[in-house]
Amino acid sequence: MDKEILLVEDNPDDVELTRIAFKEAKVANQLVVASDGAEALDYLFARGRYADRNPDDLPSIVLLDLNLPKVDGREVLQAIRASEKTRSLPVVVLTTSTEPFDVEASYALGVNSYIQKPVDFERFVWAVQQVGLYWLVLNHPREGGA
Repeated sequence: MDKEILLVEDNPDDVELTRIAFKEAKVANQLVVASDGAEALDYLFARGRYADRNPDDLPSIVLLDLNLPKVDGREVLQAIRASEKTRSLPVVVLTTSTEPFDVEASYALGVNSYIQKPVDFERFVWAVQQVGLYWLVLNHPREGGA
């Protein structure tokens, strides 16, 4: 079975667009959605409502919005990179922000890729498909890593 994709996104429209894009790209991985940063961390570290989840069963990739309620995307990224268990987990920031500070801060915190969400539907679908193609098909993860 293919590993899950963790989408950390608080905008229901962007969640639905991402689902459509992966479906059109025939990505078989299940999309798990966390609607805020706290839920994402609970999922990744198997706590709270995800306490019964196997913490060793990490997703293939985390698609992370930056501007999230409760815990923002930068803090989520920082927590992922601070843990030995999740340090090598591929994280792609998928956000509307093009602020140079956000781009630089994300890379400084260890993001693997930073993608601005296109506003146009067709371009958004294309961008998400490319992310899926690269990270789930073409990329060869480290042995023992995510």
